[in-house]
Amino acid sequence: MAYTLTIKDETFPGKVLHQMELALQNELVTVKDIIEARVTKEVEEYNQKLPQYFSGLVQPTDTELTINGYKLKERKKIDPEKQVFVALNAFQNNGYFVLVDNKQAESLEEEVLLTGNTTVSFLKLTPLVGG
Repeated sequence: MAYTLTIKDETFPGKVLHQMELALQNELVTVKDIIEARVTKEVEEYNQKLPQYFSGLVQPTDTELTINGYKLKERKKIDPEKQVFVALNAFQNNGYFVLVDNKQAESLEEEVLLTGNTTVSFLKLTPLVGG
């Protein structure tokens, strides 16, 4: 049986920037499992179409950040394993926060029991410009 999880990218005031559904095979998963599944799905969807922009959790190498997402210098497939590694590393270095039903996840190994309405929000930190 697959469990459906709602994933949201949000700003700190709570504005939803992007939302997707993610199917997971187990009822009990870790935060690491959720991040891996999310990033893998994003990369697989990108690799199927190879559009000009990649819109995902973490920035692939050889890209520039634009208003439309990450623009690749040349259209090519993105390595999902590399993106997962970057995403997990970013979580551990506070590059973004993960909220499970509005409670901050503290570690990659934290367990999440999926219910019919479990929501996971990703909040990216934006560096301040200036002094």
